[in-house]
Amino acid sequence: MNLRSQRSSAAETAGPARKGPRITRRTVLKAGLIGVPSVLAAGGGWAGWQWASADISTAGEVSFTDRLYVPPLARSTRDPDGRRVFDLRAAPGRRRLRPGRPTETWGLNGPMLGPTLRAARGEAVQVNVRNDLPETTTIHWHGMHLPARMDGGPHQPIAPGATWSPYWTIDQPAATLWYHPHPHGRTARHVYRGLAAMFIVDDPDASAAGLPSRYGVDDIPLIVQDVLLDDDNRLVERRRPMNGVGVLGDQVLVNGILHPYHEVTTERVRLRLLNGSGARVYRFGFTDGRPFAVVGSDGGLLPAPYETDRIQLSPGERAEIVVTFRPGQRAVLRSHPPDLGVDVWNGRFSGGDDTLDVMEFRPAARLAPSPALPSRLAAPPALAAASAPVTRRFELSGFSVNGRRMDMNRIDFGVVRNTTEVWEITAIDSKPHNFHVHDVQFQVLSVDGAQPPPELRGWKDTVYIPDRKPVRIALRFGEHTDPRAPYMFHCHVLYHEDQGLMGQFVVTEPGQAPQAPRSAHHH
Repeated sequence: MNLRSQRSSAAETAGPARKGPRITRRTVLKAGLIGVPSVLAAGGGWAGWQWASADISTAGEVSFTDRLYVPPLARSTRDPDGRRVFDLRAAPGRRRLRPGRPTETWGLNGPMLGPTLRAARGEAVQVNVRNDLPETTTIHWHGMHLPARMDGGPHQPIAPGATWSPYWTIDQPAATLWYHPHPHGRTARHVYRGLAAMFIVDDPDASAAGLPSRYGVDDIPLIVQDVLLDDDNRLVERRRPMNGVGVLGDQVLVNGILHPYHEVTTERVRLRLLNGSGARVYRFGFTDGRPFAVVGSDGGLLPAPYETDRIQLSPGERAEIVVTFRPGQRAVLRSHPPDLGVDVWNGRFSGGDDTLDVMEFRPAARLAPSPALPSRLAAPPALAAASAPVTRRFELSGFSVNGRRMDMNRIDFGVVRNTTEVWEITAIDSKPHNFHVHDVQFQVLSVDGAQPPPELRGWKDTVYIPDRKPVRIALRFGEHTDPRAPYMFHCHVLYHEDQGLMGQFVVTEPGQAPQAPRSAHHH
């Protein structure tokens, strides 16, 4: 296969290049406060200390001592109607993340995270979710096309001791999706405590793609989350001063394991990367600079593999990459300082200067051979042309969309079934934001007027929005109509979502008007 070589810069992995000289993580000297806004220099003291201590680096300092845990595939049964039925139980747990006292966590069918759900396109599924937590939660099927009343957003609360049993028929291409809580105003806390897992959709029509596909062998899920622990190994749930994005941890968990290693047995390995953090943006690459092939994004396979050495993921985004290993040659996956596309002040206090070693791969002395990657993977999205007129515009600022914060009783707009719209999203406050839309996988048409980079040319449900660089997306709304059951659109920086950077829409029949949400009385 001839992969198009693209050694990615920040522009290649996170959108259009930032104009002017790039300020890197060490450009601003801690002691001299060079380049810090004048107010900081004038204030000195406390503000200067905050600036100097804001960046984190674990580069070369991590000991990879624990084997990677691969979440098991969830067991299922068949009901009399042929529906595949999964059972999940959300409950408190304890996980020993490092020596000393175990950390109090939440999990699904275990102390932390949950099993991987897996089903095929065309299958009817039902998931029974029992809540044994001390407070109300929800479970949202992130990236899934399904009826709004089954979506698991804030309008489908599960009270303590109750069970919720959504059901739907899977109708979308093969993809790496995930599931996580979505309670109104408390999503960040529930995800941070450990409620998250993957939902892999298979597609019989894509089974001949030729990608590594043996789950847990050469097809590995990686749920990456940062945590901040106190001296007693308790999760710290408060933001640091000056931080406007939420909790930024100084250590990284992969599948609930702190700094793990994975023993590689095949020449090529497919890694399903999920940014399961609530606030941090990761820019993944290997410490030896080795290239890898990006083959998939949020909603499925890309049109073709492309070769790079960096991939940037904001909260909620996924990427599938295929890495080639050599016998006995270890490799460390690192998150390099991300390009957040914001000013140096907000970038520094939002993790933009951080370097974090994530995990180590340990190839065996002999590796089973793997076939070459195919040159084509899937048909590209073709919902609209880049020149298509904009249907709706959204401005993200602070904790509001278009100047309004989330109101559970307000439907922001309705869209008509089986129609395609073009939305333009712009962040205007120099804070890190991204944008997630429930129910649909969308096509990215442009970023700041330019063609999207290769990793954004497949199906997406979450996209990073660089400051003052409009992102245009095309969305097609399908057959699931309900004038009283809304879907959400929101920033997936979960602190922003919880504070109100979210809205809701309904899909209607032609001529039908949106109505008040049917479950608003629960809140």
